[in-house]
Amino acid sequence: MGPVARRPPPDGAYASGTTGNERPNVDEPFQSGGVRGVLHRPDRPRGDAIALTHGAGANRDAPLLVKLARDFAESGYLVLRYDLPFRQQRPKGPPYPAVAARDREGVREAVAALRPMAPGRVIAGGHSYGGRQTAMTGAEDPRLADALLLLSYPLYPPGRPEKKRTAYFGDWRIPALFVHGTNDPFGSPEELREAAAAIPGRTDVLVVEGAAHDLKRAAGLAGEILTRLEALLPAAGTKAEGREFPSEPGV
Repeated sequence: MGPVARRPPPDGAYASGTTGNERPNVDEPFQSGGVRGVLHRPDRPRGDAIALTHGAGANRDAPLLVKLARDFAESGYLVLRYDLPFRQQRPKGPPYPAVAARDREGVREAVAALRPMAPGRVIAGGHSYGGRQTAMTGAEDPRLADALLLLSYPLYPPGRPEKKRTAYFGDWRIPALFVHGTNDPFGSPEELREAAAAIPGRTDVLVVEGAAHDLKRAAGLAGEILTRLEALLPAAGTKAEGREFPSEPGV
C-alpha cells in the first residue's frame, strides 16, 4: 500500500476535515516487532502522539478510526492505528477470551513503538473491545500513556446491565475521555458517568446525541475530542497525577 496524501489544517486550529495548500500529511504502512498498522505523520508535528485500535468485529481500517486518525494528524498529532494481535491471527470474527491478555500486550507494544517518535505526550485509545483492553492495560500500568481515549466503552453486554465490566476501575489512574452515544446498547452515557466515578484518575464523557455503538456520528468530532483531551492531559513537559513515564520503550 503506497502513501496516501492528506492536507493539513489552518494554523492554530484543531482539524475536522479541514483543507489547506501546504505539504501533505502522509499515511504509511507501519510494522515494528509485533505491531502492525498505519502511521499518520502530520505535516506540522506538535510532538504528541495517539495510538488507536479497533473493536471486536473490525480492524485498523474501520471508517471511524481512519477518519479520526487523519483529522488528528491534520491537527499535528502523530497517529498510529493498529491491529490487535487477535486480528493479526484471524482476519474475521471476534476475539476469544483466552487471547485478551495477548491483546493487552499488543496495546503496550503499540504505545512503546510510538514513544521514540513522539517527544511529547502519548494518548492510547480504542473503540469498544479495543478501548476496553486499552483501559485494562492502563489500569495494570499507570505509566502506559498520558491519557486514554475510549470510543464506545462496552460497559456491559447488551441487555445485561448486571454484568458491568468495571472490576478494575479502582486501579485506573490515567486520565480518560469517554466518547459515547446516547443509543449505545452497551450502556448509556448516564450509566457510564456513574461507573466512572469509581475511577481515581480524571475522566470526562463526551456525549454524541443519537449515536449507536458504531459511533458513526462522532467521525467529524475530532476537534472537540482533542479539546476535551487537552483539558485532561498534563501540560507538555510535566508529569501527570504524580506518575512517571518512561522515555524509552521498556523502561
